[in-house]
Amino acid sequence: MKDTPRILLIGASGQVGWELRRTLAGIGEVIAASLEGRHGPRIDLMDSQSLVQLINNTQPHAVVNAAAYTAVDKAETDRIIAQRINADVVEELGQLLAARDIPMIHYSTDFVFSGNINRPYTETDTPNPLNVYGATKLNGELALLNSGAKALIFRTSWVYGRYGANFLLTMLRLFRERDELRVVNDQIGTPTWSRMLAEMTALVLYRVLRGELNLAQISGIYHLSGAGEVSWYEFARAILEMSELNTKLIAIPSSDYPTPAQRPSYSVLDNQKFQETFGLMMPNWKLSLAQCLEQ
Repeated sequence: MKDTPRILLIGASGQVGWELRRTLAGIGEVIAASLEGRHGPRIDLMDSQSLVQLINNTQPHAVVNAAAYTAVDKAETDRIIAQRINADVVEELGQLLAARDIPMIHYSTDFVFSGNINRPYTETDTPNPLNVYGATKLNGELALLNSGAKALIFRTSWVYGRYGANFLLTMLRLFRERDELRVVNDQIGTPTWSRMLAEMTALVLYRVLRGELNLAQISGIYHLSGAGEVSWYEFARAILEMSELNTKLIAIPSSDYPTPAQRPSYSVLDNQKFQETFGLMMPNWKLSLAQCLEQ
């Protein structure tokens, strides 16, 4: 391993980036880049030259890209920006890093799938996104795979945590504001705690930097989400019970809560490839939720 490897974290102010700042600090010097520039260099992802300058100025030994356009409904009318952040930037980054032989970890989403099967999705299943967000994330995957970069793409799902905008924090707020709440019960997936995602990332990257993993052989897509499966209603019910609040929850079909972007009805990810390759296993979503709420 390099004496003190420099790890460039892009998207350091997001909910996953917030956790990565902590976990990556245990394996190297973290250069935390974000649009706000609060924790390190400022980067404007709408400007290609800003990305080039960041790589040239920091000379990282590895890059973790946690930046993403994640406003699923807003992306339906904001496709240009979503495509830029989720795909064009990823392609440019991959090309820059391929030319410099710098390894990269990037995150994608379960929303690249349509949800038309009744078993967990594997990496060999054909993507068929239902919305602009999923389509742009898929474009980013394909661009990175074609860039020649030594990259690991971790598809994850239903990310939540104690920081940022996510389902957990929204539910906790609404439980305190309302006596009754309706939540859809016909969309099935797996909640993933941002801290567990960040910890798994750090464990894998540590082995990459030590030379224990040959990225030329294992580069590609891996599913990395919490274990198990649950509906949004059941997830909300678990949050309610663990937080000991008293809101009345009512299960409703998605047809009663129309949104601009269509969601897959089933988007559980199969983590077996990740487990076999790296010898690591994500805990059950309910266990992670309990640990998160204890923080």
